[in-house]
Amino acid sequence: MGSLSIKLAIGDRIYPLSIEREEEANVRKAVKLIEENLKSYEENYAVRDKQDLLAMCALQFANQVVADEEKVMIEDNGIVENIDSLDNFVNNYLNNN
Repeated sequence: MGSLSIKLAIGDRIYPLSIEREEEANVRKAVKLIEENLKSYEENYAVRDKQDLLAMCALQFANQVVADEEKVMIEDNGIVENIDSLDNFVNNYLNNN
């Protein structure tokens, strides 16, 4: 698709970035989420240092990634158990007929 050079504003700083065109919507959505979280932290906590606010955002997002990974592993284990159960059922049926 090709590269695209964009400038993103995060925490009152501008970051030039080179991305693939198909990534642009996701990158801009991510920046919007970061900015919304920064604003929320600024309004709800006595923290004013942008670095501290960005660290809090990073922790929140990383925590969500870890939680999502654990959820996927639990769901994957359930799927594997269901497949094993179906496999046993089919094998028993075939062995008895």
